[in-house]
Amino acid sequence: MAEIIRDAARLFADPDLIIRHRPNGDRILRSGIELPDAIPRCVGDWLEHWAAVQPDEVFLAERNAAGEWDRLSYGEARRRVVAIASWLLGQKLSAERPVVILSDNAIEHALLALAAMHVGVPVAPISPGNSLMSKDFGKLRGNFELLRPGVVFADPIERFLPAIAAVADLHDGVVVAGSRSQPQPGVLPIAQIEAQAAAKADEAAVMAAFAAVGPDTIAKFLFTSGSVGTPKAVINTQRMMCSNQLAKELVWPFLRSNRPVVCEWLPWSHTFGGNHDFNMVLRWGGSFYIDDGKPTPALIEKTLRNLREVSPTIYFSVPRAYDMLVPHLRQDAALRERFFRRLQVIMYAGAALPQHLWNELEALSEASVGARIPMVSSWGSTETAPLATDCHFQAVRAGVIGVPVPGTELKLVPSHGKLEVRVRGPNVFTGYWKQPELTAKSFDDEGYYLIGDAVEFVDAAHPERGLLYDGRVGEDFKLLTGTWVHVGSVRVAGIDAMSPIAQDIVVTGHDRDEIGFLIFPNLPECRRLCPHLAPDADIIDLLLNPAIRSRVAQGMAAMIKKGGGSSTHPTRAILMAEPPSVEAGEITDKGYINQRAVLTRRADLVEFLYADVLDKTVITVHPAA
Repeated sequence: MAEIIRDAARLFADPDLIIRHRPNGDRILRSGIELPDAIPRCVGDWLEHWAAVQPDEVFLAERNAAGEWDRLSYGEARRRVVAIASWLLGQKLSAERPVVILSDNAIEHALLALAAMHVGVPVAPISPGNSLMSKDFGKLRGNFELLRPGVVFADPIERFLPAIAAVADLHDGVVVAGSRSQPQPGVLPIAQIEAQAAAKADEAAVMAAFAAVGPDTIAKFLFTSGSVGTPKAVINTQRMMCSNQLAKELVWPFLRSNRPVVCEWLPWSHTFGGNHDFNMVLRWGGSFYIDDGKPTPALIEKTLRNLREVSPTIYFSVPRAYDMLVPHLRQDAALRERFFRRLQVIMYAGAALPQHLWNELEALSEASVGARIPMVSSWGSTETAPLATDCHFQAVRAGVIGVPVPGTELKLVPSHGKLEVRVRGPNVFTGYWKQPELTAKSFDDEGYYLIGDAVEFVDAAHPERGLLYDGRVGEDFKLLTGTWVHVGSVRVAGIDAMSPIAQDIVVTGHDRDEIGFLIFPNLPECRRLCPHLAPDADIIDLLLNPAIRSRVAQGMAAMIKKGGGSSTHPTRAILMAEPPSVEAGEITDKGYINQRAVLTRRADLVEFLYADVLDKTVITVHPAA
């Protein structure tokens, strides 16, 4: 077994940042570590390599119906990929008729995706929420109108039948069911495809198609989460994904001698889980244990069970998930020991990690293994495949997104007191599928992608210490005083100040005199603070409990005490009993809050928060006169 390294100086490459200042105030940032011109050809080369070098090593694992782990080796994965790819060659597929996958992460999901990419056919994994959480299937129909797929896969198929029926007029493809499905008329089982193809698979034809795959071949269509505007089909080429992993290799050199073992739930329909994490495991011949849990009250126990059995070497997740995991790590010594046993890196992305979670994870790791496990982050988007910056060093605090990765340039443009960031590099997409006008509006005149985010330096005097994510430019607003409210920083400060009550916060106050908070509470932590209440006490009674309300008020007062004026703290807040709705787009299946969607859907609650006569549910704290 490889040495377990937990020293950031040995894990990562030293940050090397080059900054070019322009007369107009713009700054161009790039890494001093050069990205080689020879970018790997395609992700399929990695599967071919490991199937030859270590055919018996575990590649993928998932729970079966009996609750045990089914494991798939690299050699077996390659054999099954070739069989499925042989069948795909007969389906007249192309970028105009891609493969669409509707269901969650699973071994067959991975095999079908890899098989399609092996023969140059794009794959489009679509968030299961579009099929299972929708009443009108509006988003799914929009997805299918763009793609017109030639193959549609789901498992178990019976859960997806209403969705499949709703888009039947938008494609002429074959509907394929996974092995966990019940037989359905007109649906082809993937086991039948594999059995028939394996018997007469034309490996020569598959490998000829594989040889024709190049860096500019479209590998995936990934739909944006919809956090800003309507979801769009982002073209992901082989070059984008392979340059991402090459850049990662240069800044995380420990991967060369430490095969990653991950156990995670992040959906493959999104770029973090499907590109960054899955491809990293495949690139280095690691093992990917598919976590069938999620950071929700109903599914967190599955995640805990999996982490009691699988000790990861790297743990990837989002802040919301760490918020749910930390209390269990605190209370369960066996879980804590298993989780930290082999862990070398904790990585979060998608949103800033509140400082109190950072502090607790450091303390828990030190108590468990005698060392603070490096906690790092990165930044990017579906359009950057996703890696654009990486914190390949021990950050001084939570929220540091690092510096540009090799090959990627950032342009920092002063805007409304912030630094708007734009991106250019081989990892950046070429456009949105069949939406040329939208594509043209997404780039500036120098070819930098207008990602819509803002950043700031951790320490302007020492820029090599990295950048901080400073929210989305479009989310910021002005109070009636004309003062800008920087939503991202206020949100994170509020979550920290109201720890452990606030799981997430939506900031209000556009065209008003004062900031307000709509608080999504961490209910298990709220109940822990109210031990005298019955475990099944009504949520409303829990949120009206004086212990909870006073903790929120204390946090608000602490934010006021820090100073900074009315744009930096709330004067009123309300704890919401209704959790964020996936169906309404208030939260993505990655666990990210969509500020705009919440404010739109709960506009009446915002008016309620600012009513002249305040209800007892509204918590208020005002600065001293």
